[in-house]
Amino acid sequence: MSTTTPAEADQLPHRRLPFWVALALSVALVGPTLAMSGNGQGLIATVGKSIPLVFLIGLVGVSLVGYSFVRLTRHLNHAGSAYGLVGGTIGPRAGFFSGFAMLGAYWGFSIGTLALTAAFVNSFIAALQPGNENPYQVPWLLIVVIGAVISFLLSGRDIQLLAKILLAIEGVGILAMIVLVVVIFAKGGAPATGIDFSVFSFSGAGVSASAVLAGVVAAFLSWAGFEACASMGEETDDPKRNIPRALAGTLILTGVLFVVVMFAQVVGFGTDEAGLTAFQNSGNTLGDLGSTYIGQWFSLVIIFTAIVSAFGCHLATSATSGRMLYAFGRDGFGPKALAHIHADTGGPRRATWLVVVVALVVDLVCGALGWPDMGAGNAAINTYFLFAVAGSVCLMVCYLLVELAAAWFVGAPKFARVHGGTGKAAGLVLPLLGALVIVVVLWFNVKDAETWSAAPLLGLYWCVVGLIIALAASRIAKRVGESLSVELDLAPHMHPGTPVE
Repeated sequence: MSTTTPAEADQLPHRRLPFWVALALSVALVGPTLAMSGNGQGLIATVGKSIPLVFLIGLVGVSLVGYSFVRLTRHLNHAGSAYGLVGGTIGPRAGFFSGFAMLGAYWGFSIGTLALTAAFVNSFIAALQPGNENPYQVPWLLIVVIGAVISFLLSGRDIQLLAKILLAIEGVGILAMIVLVVVIFAKGGAPATGIDFSVFSFSGAGVSASAVLAGVVAAFLSWAGFEACASMGEETDDPKRNIPRALAGTLILTGVLFVVVMFAQVVGFGTDEAGLTAFQNSGNTLGDLGSTYIGQWFSLVIIFTAIVSAFGCHLATSATSGRMLYAFGRDGFGPKALAHIHADTGGPRRATWLVVVVALVVDLVCGALGWPDMGAGNAAINTYFLFAVAGSVCLMVCYLLVELAAAWFVGAPKFARVHGGTGKAAGLVLPLLGALVIVVVLWFNVKDAETWSAAPLLGLYWCVVGLIIALAASRIAKRVGESLSVELDLAPHMHPGTPVE
């Protein structure tokens, strides 16, 4: 076992973050308020009232991925998240590739959620002007600039302060959703159809199993980012205990919430044709239901929480992307300047700043060019959907490698002394089953792409670039692999030579 000097230990990212900080980062990145406000409308055409069943099946699928993360993070913790988990099991090239894919995902989410924040701000402004057919709207790029400035300032602050902000943001949103769910159930749902439990049945819903399974794609992606806390493995207190707890806690919290809230929304609108049409055409389902069942003031609260939830997701994805860039820079891929740790915050402030600046520039370019056109009729939302879908494809590729890494970890003889052979059958079957689910998810994401610039294909392009680098750049792979081995041997210590600002 290698040893470290006191000087090297001083360069370690500050290991002082409690369990709730890791949990807050993952919950904020998932963005429950966002997922529940806009991820159901697109499913109505294919699955009808079966949306709750789709999300229930989606929960099973994402739980398989969660199992692999939990299994691996009990033994390995690394600032690069999947980059370290895959690299420490399958090998350095696979680890590099998974990290490159995850960086593309989080960076895409950071870009998209900054644009979505602008769209929600204008929705709130419009809601303050009831009865006005042409409400005043602020140029969305101006809102993006203001949001980026705030994000830039917050990224330089202590991570515990950021975690408190993120936890407060999603706490308000979750509380509002719970209140709305209770009121909908208390009033018996829509008068025409009431509380209809047939939404959880294939036969009762009148849709085919294939249609429901196809719809699971959208539900599965609603949990994208639940593993964000794994990127804080080197900064969290007792990571082999607290990171798995944060991962499991995020899935349990959002899993129960998503299924129950989607059930309440479907029965709230009504499971007849009129209700489903209203659901499908809603711009913000939680806001519309809040206005119907509680009042206009509650609708405004919901929309406001959607704004801060979107911005919270931007903060979380920017922070996670910064940690990914830090891990790459520290391991020899990318500018060394990104490997700086800020002395006061204990986090990679320079790398996070770069993420925010690029997000701002990309949104400004999209706005200036009037691209993309995703059919939403809103430039900000079009930008969000493009980068959210592309990022989701990158994340699915990363998830696939994590599933394979978990199976490799259990099956490879060299790791037998680490996990002691416990739970070997489940450790092999569950990750491989999860890998199969992910392949299906990826297929349903890319099979209908009609142009070379389709969002799912953009995500695949990013992954292909990462794969080419991993296979062709042998010197980089060797350097990263050697550095990775040192880091895992020195855990929880940081790689020697990382400068501190």
